[in-house]
Amino acid sequence: MDCVANRGNAKITLAIIEEIHKNAAYLSEIDGATGDGDHGVNMDKGFMMAKERIDENMDFSESLKILGRTLIMDIGGSMGPIYGTMFSRLNRRFKKEECITKEVMLEALNNAIEGLMDLAGAKVGDKTLIDTLYPATESYKQALSENKNFNECLQALSEGAEAGKENTKNLVAKIGRAARLGERSKGFLDAGATSCCIILKTMAASMQEELDSE
Repeated sequence: MDCVANRGNAKITLAIIEEIHKNAAYLSEIDGATGDGDHGVNMDKGFMMAKERIDENMDFSESLKILGRTLIMDIGGSMGPIYGTMFSRLNRRFKKEECITKEVMLEALNNAIEGLMDLAGAKVGDKTLIDTLYPATESYKQALSENKNFNECLQALSEGAEAGKENTKNLVAKIGRAARLGERSKGFLDAGATSCCIILKTMAASMQEELDSE
């Protein structure tokens, strides 16, 4: 069946956490160009805290819920509520399913975009993680409309995330500390868009592994 099991698949979330941990210094370096330089530190702190609360035998949706709740409740700044909302929105759609289909995945991604736009007031082009999440979702949606299989749709998600992240170099920051730089924020990657890219690409790759192992 062209779907990813929800039950017992917390390893997908644990893979995301590990990838953020490995890239913590890189994310802070990117953030240092236009912001406080603490994005990687804060991400690593929250994600590793959540890791201690996740059992690898948990459902994928339950592990996302724990990650989201940990970021919202235990991590300060803007990152906690933003990523907490994203993971909570994904969980909200996945938790109803024993097996996550490519159609359910699109609904979950759209829910995450809606939640983030409502929370932060960010739009496409504001140089935020939306500029990774939105084009990644659009790329996924296009692949789905062409009746591609789940694996191919996830590949499209990953490629869309990478393209979206890279495009933030061309954008002027409208929200957050980087917005104070105005035109000077151009030419740099956005740290949130970069961490979002890591999350989406890791999630896609982990789900592809599950599909390949069926």
